[in-house]
Amino acid sequence: MTRLTIATRRSRLALWQAEHVKRLLETRHAGLTVELLPMTTRGDELVDKRLDRVGGKGLFVKELESAMAEGRADLAVHSMKDVPAELPAGFILAAITGREDARDAFVSNRFSNLKSMPEGACVGTSSLRRAAQIAERYPRLEARLLRGNVETRLAKLDRGEYDAIVLAVAGLVRLGLAERITARLELDESLPAPGQGALGIECLQARADVAMIIHSLNQESTSRCVHAERAVSRALGGNCSLPLAAYAVTKGNGMLLRALVASGDGRRVLRAQAEGADPDTLGAAVADELRRRGAEEILKSS
Repeated sequence: MTRLTIATRRSRLALWQAEHVKRLLETRHAGLTVELLPMTTRGDELVDKRLDRVGGKGLFVKELESAMAEGRADLAVHSMKDVPAELPAGFILAAITGREDARDAFVSNRFSNLKSMPEGACVGTSSLRRAAQIAERYPRLEARLLRGNVETRLAKLDRGEYDAIVLAVAGLVRLGLAERITARLELDESLPAPGQGALGIECLQARADVAMIIHSLNQESTSRCVHAERAVSRALGGNCSLPLAAYAVTKGNGMLLRALVASGDGRRVLRAQAEGADPDTLGAAVADELRRRGAEEILKSS
């Protein structure tokens, strides 16, 4: 194989990610040429809607998967936090690359951290997970919907539409905007989404030739941790209407996995953690512990 085409969203961050994978592939496989197929997804178009109300995370990947199914592209590059817990039949994640800082970033032109913000101050976020954790710790603050690409969100902050915003550290770093980060939120303050900070490369299950090339970029420890995080999401239903966080780190020969489930208003936040070696078994065990602590009631109300 001498040529591959990557389906990618058109945002600057998505194009950076696709270019990053293109460079890695061409460096590791002499004679291989990789092209990009930029596309606009339904998720990119619905910038004023909450994702859980218009179709969920799949809105960011469906068009890219269609391009692969139709033979217009061979692979797609995703931010793993945007990939649904269950892939459609016929698709696989052939590689998960090394992870950037998985934490959330607090960005403000006026305040140094969430704790310093006064009552009624407005924090913008696109994430129910982030909003619920903010509401739990800082009920005096107003978490307001903020959609759009990274540059759009920063522009809204700079226009004074929000007092602060919270978004992924990884996206800011990859775009060369790390200087905009006012504070990196520690895990106890804002546990990340499953897969946050990692890139996933998807292809058709039937394309073993493509999968073999892609797999050369797989970072095994990151892949195991992300699979454990996603296993929690799958076990709890995997929909984006549920404020859910999960983050795993390598520990010895296994992993330590932490997860939480919250009500939308942050009044109930359930936490669990466990250690183990098998990602699926570990994720299921943490999900079971969350259910034992009362997650079922939250799941039914979401």
